Amino acid sequence: MHWTPSLIAKLSQDVAIWITVTKAQGSVPRGEGTVMAVFHDDFLGTIGGGHLEFEVIAEARQILQSASIAQALPAEKRFALGPSLGQCCGGALVVKFEKVDNTDLPQLLKRLEAQTSSRFQPLALFGGGHVGKALINVLAPLPFHVRWIDSRDEIFPSDVAPQVVCEHSNPVQAAVPDLAPNSRVLIMSFSHAEDLDIVAACLKRLRVQKDLPYIGLIGSATKWATFKRRLAERGFTEEECKQITCPIGVSGIKGKEPEVIAVAVAAQLLQA
Repeated sequence: MHWTPSLIAKLSQDVAIWITVTKAQGSVPRGEGTVMAVFHDDFLGTIGGGHLEFEVIAEARQILQSASIAQALPAEKRFALGPSLGQCCGGALVVKFEKVDNTDLPQLLKRLEAQTSSRFQPLALFGGGHVGKALINVLAPLPFHVRWIDSRDEIFPSDVAPQVVCEHSNPVQAAVPDLAPNSRVLIMSFSHAEDLDIVAACLKRLRVQKDLPYIGLIGSATKWATFKRRLAERGFTEEECKQITCPIGVSGIKGKEPEVIAVAVAAQLLQA
């Protein structure tokens, strides 16, 4: 969760009501297991926004203002997303309310870790250049555990999101064999020679393990045509080369700015 650091800081000073969606029926904005934390003057996370969330936050704050929070806590409460909430989704959510404070933090972090482990996908990003850095910022709130790899050790910023692990690898393609199973891979190093070596290492892994569902290479159609010739010289077939996505990013986005490319690539990752 990208708001985990804020949760740690705020729970050190205040109590909160921990909200968990325990059941989701029909058309609903968020599913079972979605959580948020409500404080007297703030909240973290979301169970879907709109009037539903407004009502849940209001109830949580009413509980916080009670003389006895424990007695005011409902076990669970059902919210129908119909006319009474001004929403026409047609489904319903059952929400659990829990009082939490700093002593509950270890257990809350375990819950969050379990939730993110099941939802977050492993992603290997090769390259710490302008687009790589823009991508790290775009990916920060998205459901990916990122392994950020470059042959230049000094390239990484000091402040990265908690789910990003920076790794120096020289040669850079040496990191490919021990990537997490089912990793998405993005290749955008400072060097076309490095890019080619990383692509070749990914194709070699696919021959044996077949566990890299998306391999994206930054570049033009001309770059990819050149790469395919060089990969053929290394013994890779046309069918194997079809497992590489190049150019990367969803179609229809024309901008070349790093931030624009990053948004287009992140959208493609979510589609994949």
